[in-house]
Amino acid sequence: MADKLKGNLVVAQGGGPTAVINASLVGVVQEALAHDDTITGVFGALHGIQGLLDEELADLGRERPDTLDALRVTPSSGLGSCRYKVAAADYGRLLDVFKAHDIRYFLYIGGNDSMDTAHQVGELAVSAGYDLRCMGVPKTIDNDLDFTDHCPGFGSVARWIATAVRDAGLDTEAIGVVDKVKVIEIMGRNAGWVTAACALARDHPDAAPHLIYLPERPVTMDRLLDDVQRVYDRLGYVVICICEGARGPDGQPLSISTGALDVDSFGHRMMGNVAELLCREIAARLKLKSRYDRPGTIQRVAGALASVTDRAEAAMAGQMAVRHAVNGASDKMVTLVRESDNPYSCTTGLVDLEAVANAEKLVPAEFINDAGNDVTGAFLAYARPLTGGPLPAYGYLQKVMVPKKLR
Repeated sequence: MADKLKGNLVVAQGGGPTAVINASLVGVVQEALAHDDTITGVFGALHGIQGLLDEELADLGRERPDTLDALRVTPSSGLGSCRYKVAAADYGRLLDVFKAHDIRYFLYIGGNDSMDTAHQVGELAVSAGYDLRCMGVPKTIDNDLDFTDHCPGFGSVARWIATAVRDAGLDTEAIGVVDKVKVIEIMGRNAGWVTAACALARDHPDAAPHLIYLPERPVTMDRLLDDVQRVYDRLGYVVICICEGARGPDGQPLSISTGALDVDSFGHRMMGNVAELLCREIAARLKLKSRYDRPGTIQRVAGALASVTDRAEAAMAGQMAVRHAVNGASDKMVTLVRESDNPYSCTTGLVDLEAVANAEKLVPAEFINDAGNDVTGAFLAYARPLTGGPLPAYGYLQKVMVPKKLR
């Protein structure tokens, strides 16, 4: 065990909020307060790394225990978040803030960009000879952090999107005599994990979604329309789930925003409205009336359907980050390590922050069917345990028909 490093801890939340990111925050705070012989104060930076730059720090040690318990089940980012790319000129300011407040532990809850920021902060401290332990706590609904089996936030969005798609499927089936096709556009730039989770909606063979398209498997518009026609001819209605980053054979998104302002500070291009594009093509070429839904950011923070498994693992990741830091670890991210599927069991590990920051985990080929319009049983076995149990059971009428008496 390394020598104890005494000083204050600061924790921040970066990137898109989730339904369980506050569980990670509470895990950090409660574990840090339990190490009062080493961690002398527990601070929270408001709005991620920007809060550190602006020296906007909340004393989390002064929060009531019941407030923290309630925060654990509250969605979105309790401290506020940001999408700020740290510039070279910012690092000196960060070091000044750390020194002024005797901060010796820095924990960042976030995705790839946040892990990169935490790594850079740690490198800065080493080069300046300042003793600082930096740890990353994984967070992203996109489930695209490498070196971890899955990411806190994914299980909850998977449960929400599966429920929403199942309900949208019933709506489309009911009104299918009018609106023949429903297109649901799901968040995801390069990785289709959330879109793939729509398959968890199915509770019988013909249940929605009938077609699923991920960025990992390019598709032509002609092939997509052929798929739609085939399902429509069989069922009389179609529900399609398509990732906003769905790509054509040229590797380019089927629809992408081209506005100069539609690029974030990390250079990520905003996705366009692929659902609207698809509806136009279906109407023009198949002559079928279609509608689309774009859940948008609501899907990532919907707390009512948060997975209990996801929330528990998010808290565990925060707790373990503190424990490892107190025991001498730095420049590491906590990972989730699946021990078994049935019964489901998960523990934690560690990975270098630099490795995570420069990697992206896409949906593997074995999780996508050969036709590129659905997922496989292997994906369902992977994703189902993360959602915290089966969706509520629905009832379906047998519809035993009365014989017609009139011609």
